[in-house]
Formats: sequence, structure tokens, C-alpha cells
Amino acid sequence: MEKEELVDRAGDIRAGEELDADRLKSYLEPILGSKAANLRLKQFPGGHSNLTYLLESGDESWVLRRPPFGSKVKSAHDMSREFRVLSALKDVYSYGPVPIHFCEDHDVIGCDFYLMNYIEGLVIRREYPIELGLSTDQIRQQLLNFFDVLSELHSVDLVEAGLDNFGKPVGYVQRQVDGWCRRWKDAHTPDTVNVDGTMQWLYDHMPEESGKASVIHNDYKLDNVIFSVEDPLQVIGVLDWEMATVGDPLMDLGCTLGYWVQTSDPDFFRESRTMPSDIEGAPTRGEIIQRFQERTGLSVDNFPFYFCFGLFRLCVIGQQIYYRYYHGHTKDERFAGFLKKAFVLQQMCEMIIRGEITE
Repeated sequence: MEKEELVDRAGDIRAGEELDADRLKSYLEPILGSKAANLRLKQFPGGHSNLTYLLESGDESWVLRRPPFGSKVKSAHDMSREFRVLSALKDVYSYGPVPIHFCEDHDVIGCDFYLMNYIEGLVIRREYPIELGLSTDQIRQQLLNFFDVLSELHSVDLVEAGLDNFGKPVGYVQRQVDGWCRRWKDAHTPDTVNVDGTMQWLYDHMPEESGKASVIHNDYKLDNVIFSVEDPLQVIGVLDWEMATVGDPLMDLGCTLGYWVQTSDPDFFRESRTMPSDIEGAPTRGEIIQRFQERTGLSVDNFPFYFCFGLFRLCVIGQQIYYRYYHGHTKDERFAGFLKKAFVLQQMCEMIIRGEITE
């Protein structure tokens, strides 16, 4: 198989997530010129949160981002915020897509949306593309590069980026714990898991602030980055910036490690993984932390808290998605499985709390 065949491709638009193509074409005509009249619309796979569409005309392509249908969680799907972050980063961080246009006129497709450039490349999802033919050493380097790009983000100069007044870094850890506990209560359904013990443990073990304020992505994971087709070890793009802010980079690391399943983890957690971080050659969480400390100069002294928070946050996000399905706000059958996912993540939190997992 050629590497080009592994490029992340858009396909048919999922039922219930269609856009008003005629209205969109008319709106985009002043921005794209005559190309707007011949736009072809497709949708990228994935997309449990904000939805991503490919717009093509001739040999040119753009990407449109919009919130999910039926979502009531406005703060998690703020298109203007995402557009502002990308606009600020485009000259200081080479991995973000270049934003082109923001629209707040809901008469076009019923919500805010924005247009950005299309970055073509490889996206690694649940199963590792062994067709790449990488050795275990190359896989290790590829995944370490993935974390190095996160460290680069945390090293962006806030003043240079114009983001020194973006977000509220002071008290960030406390607000995150407060916020995600509140979101859990707001998205609770009668059939879900009890997380009261985890929420209390997070409050009881909350560390001091790291003392560093950084741009943080807040959902940095493998299927949110694009690797080069020519050199699959290199990251060329970072996607999905809807939750980006300025805050404590250690919390951002914890969010990413919440996705990081490794070979020593229990079977129930490995079976539920969403990315192939337990492939042979992949670095362990301990090795990742060590490299992160070397790259950023920060000390990760409270790993159990950050890891538990990352898992709990994913539990809440999954519950928010399941809440939409439970109440009939979406017909996407993929969302039904997030009920089981919440139980799995809570089990892992309990193991951390009991001291059975330390890294």
C-alpha cells in the first residue's frame, strides 16, 4: 500500500449532519470568488465533538468547522474562540491550520462556523497503520515527536502571540476541577456510573499551580494531529482547537495522558483505547513525563492527580456526548457506546486512587 492511500480522506456526510449547500455557496462567494459556485461538500470521519467538513472546488480545498448538532454546551464549542487562537498562533507556531474566515450569521448553516486551510497528511486513529512499514525505533521516535510538538506549544511566548490576556491562568487548576465536576452533574443520566468518589479525590489532592502559564490545547491526541506523507515521523499539523486556552501546561499533559494506554495497563482499559499507544515501540507514560520535563523545564511531581484528572475529564466528555444521544439530540449510533466508556474510565480512576497505578 502506498503512503498516499493512508492520507486522511473525507467521505459522505453523515445522516443528520448535512449542511445547506446552496446557502453556504452563496455566502462564501465574496470570500472564495467563482470557486464557491462549484463547491463539493464532504465530511471527515470521527468528529464526536465539533464537526469538520471538506470543501473542494477544482484543485483547491478548504476545511469548515462547526459545532455538533444538538449540543447545548456552548462553551465547549465556541467557534470564535477557536478562530481567535488559530489567528494568534499562525505566525509563532507552525502546526496550526491557517484560519481564513469566521461567520457568526446563523442564517447560513444555523450556527457559527469558520473556514481554514486544508492540511493533507496522515492521521493515526484507533489502529496503527502498519502499512507505513516503520520499525519499532521509528515508531518510538514518531510518538516522541508527537509529544515534543505539545512541548513546543507550551513554550510559545504569550506576548509575542498576543495571547497574554487570553484565558485566566491564575487559579486554572481549581477552575478545571470545578468546571468538569459541574459538567458531569449537568450531563448526568440515570443509567451512568457513580463518580462522586473521584470528584472528591480530585479536590482533596489538588496540587499547587505549576507557576507557568502556557497556551494549552486541551485535547491533544493522535487523531488530532497530522503526520507528513513524505516523512511519517514528523508532525505537520495540529487540529481541533475548540478547547484551547492559556493555563497550566501540566493539566494539558494530563489531558493527553488520559488517552495514553500502555502495555502494562489492565485489559479492560487497553480494549477501550481510542489510539494505538500500546503498539510495540511506543514510549510509556513514565518515559513521556521524563522527556516532557527535559523539554519544558517543568517538574511533574503529582502525576497521579494529572492522570486521574485526564481520565475523569474524558469520562465527562463521553457522558456529555452520551447525554445528547440519550435525549435524542443526535441519531449517531456511535454515541451509545460512551456509556460503557464512562464505566471504564471510572475504573481506571479508582485504580489510581487506590495506588495501583502510579505512572
